[in-house]
Amino acid sequence: MSAFLKNTSSPSLTFFLTGVPGLEAAHAWISIPFCCLYITALSGNGMILFVIITEPSLHEPMYYFLSMLSSTDLGLCTSTLFTVLGIFWFNAREISFNACLAQMFFIHLFTFMESSVLLAMAFDRFVAISNPLRYATILTHSRITQIGVAIVTRGVVILIPLVLLLKRLSFCHSHVLHHSYCFHPDVMKLSCSDTKVNSAFGLIAIISSAGIDSVFILLSYILIIRSILSIASPEERKKAFSTCISHVTAVAIFYIPLISLSFVHRFGKKAPPYVPTLIANIYLLIPPVMNPIIYSVKTKQIRKAVLKVLRPKGALI
Repeated sequence: MSAFLKNTSSPSLTFFLTGVPGLEAAHAWISIPFCCLYITALSGNGMILFVIITEPSLHEPMYYFLSMLSSTDLGLCTSTLFTVLGIFWFNAREISFNACLAQMFFIHLFTFMESSVLLAMAFDRFVAISNPLRYATILTHSRITQIGVAIVTRGVVILIPLVLLLKRLSFCHSHVLHHSYCFHPDVMKLSCSDTKVNSAFGLIAIISSAGIDSVFILLSYILIIRSILSIASPEERKKAFSTCISHVTAVAIFYIPLISLSFVHRFGKKAPPYVPTLIANIYLLIPPVMNPIIYSVKTKQIRKAVLKVLRPKGALI
């Protein structure tokens, strides 16, 4: 039996996902707000993508980057939707090792991609404010495509070694995960092998993606603020800063839960069981839910395009 459990490449190796510890009897009720969050995230990001694709006036660099953000949010939601609701509705806790690795890959891939997209959006705001006359020539369609390809490539290159390092581990202890989806630190802790290399590489992956991105986002905003303060007109300064509010909010709601979850996994061993569960769900669902709302409320062009879609034909303008 021990030899079987150590064969991590076996398709029979199974992990068991966890819902909300201590509240298993209330999973059916807990699923209601989760369903509402998923529906809001999927419909909101789907609507943003639809209006950007169909509205010619939104075919600009800023909105192309926003469509990338909505795409990563849709991917992040879809990566966890079936296991989370499967636990709440059907108590479907089992997941095979390979399926777990696949889910983990896509969750982390879309997380890294979202971080990269937020950095690209910060660069977009910097160019638009500091050099508006050359904005269209700097951020051309081909350059935006190259940025998109680079975002996906970087995430895949970082994650492939992370997955391969997990496949070499032996799992001969409990196979019960602490979340309703597969998360790298959670899977790694179940191994009875030496995980120092995995832990070190996981930390390097976070630093080389979200860590570096956050530093460059901060640097971008230092330069943006410097450019805004050099504008003579108070009204123009206010207008320039208002174009950044949505992005600053999106950055905050992405990085704060991500950092909190990383700290809980690495240093919060004495925390109550529901704490990492709560933070993990906030980390996965709040950004996809809030980003479409933020951009629909704060960006007039997006708001007008959404209202145009939602307004019935023949309605008075």
